[in-house]
Amino acid sequence: MMAKLKYSSVLLVPKRGSMYDIITVGSATVDVFVKTSTKNVKIINTPEHDVCYPIGSKILIDDLHFDTGGGGTNAATAFSRLGFKTGWIGKLGNDANSATILETIRKEGIDFLGSQGEGFAGYSVILVGVGNDRTILSFKGINDQLSPNDFDWNALNTKWLYFSSMMSQSWKTLEKIAKFARKNGVNYAFNPSMYLAQQGLRSLRKVIDGAAVLILNKEESQALTGKSVDKEMLQLLQEYSRIVVVTDGANGAQVFDGEKFYSIMPNRIKVVETTGAGDAFAAGVVAGLMRGQKLDKALQIGLAESESVIQHIGAKNKLLSLQELEMSLSKRAGKVSVGVL
Repeated sequence: MMAKLKYSSVLLVPKRGSMYDIITVGSATVDVFVKTSTKNVKIINTPEHDVCYPIGSKILIDDLHFDTGGGGTNAATAFSRLGFKTGWIGKLGNDANSATILETIRKEGIDFLGSQGEGFAGYSVILVGVGNDRTILSFKGINDQLSPNDFDWNALNTKWLYFSSMMSQSWKTLEKIAKFARKNGVNYAFNPSMYLAQQGLRSLRKVIDGAAVLILNKEESQALTGKSVDKEMLQLLQEYSRIVVVTDGANGAQVFDGEKFYSIMPNRIKVVETTGAGDAFAAGVVAGLMRGQKLDKALQIGLAESESVIQHIGAKNKLLSLQELEMSLSKRAGKVSVGVL
């Protein structure tokens, strides 16, 4: 078992001559957004607010929208649009959806540093139309098959790494990349999913230990730590990662860097669809830190990115360019509060 360490808020200084500003490691999918009228579903009044579709019936679709998603390519797109030289490590198949994903990231100026093999790309069916939330049916496909032999380790010449959620063989590979990053003094951020958080801290230690930034939502942080009080969760997780960010939807986000607690509240905006909000927020925060911004400004960048995304359908659709980001911050920057330990 790895030793339990207490981290300060100081980020590592990257080696000079890095080829990439950041390389993301994570999944890629084709997303289909299926919107149906509320009259076609039944909402059951449970703590989870379950939504039921009648079995054996044919339900008309009001709107259908195709896009690409996946934490690895969503974050890569955010970084590339903000002007960073960006690479993406992931696994693609030999199907038409893999070709679509590859074409999309190349149009975004992202270098594909992974490989293609026999199999199918990830695919998500996103059910939209009840309130502002959604339900996602996710097929992981070849995303789970990334091995250490699927990329050139010499290509990991970068100032930062960004890890999204990976499973099965891909998780083992992610552990090796995290070890490489620690050994070579490369800062990395980690944005896990509920799939991983439910496994607990022990299972995720090889990646969480040493992360410059750990970003997850409140439900994930509760599952990961077994705690329900915000400050207790933040303090526990900060013993492993330098900066811990816990998002909580309409309640904003809470952050702890070992010395100060930060919180940011969202603006009042019209929410269209929330897919990709977490990826956008996480990438925005990391982008701010990469540009040398203080943590409060980095949080404002994350909020601007996520609020832009949730006003439209699709995880990548309205990620901001640098000019758009500056305009957004000048018009409506999120309010940050700061407190000491």
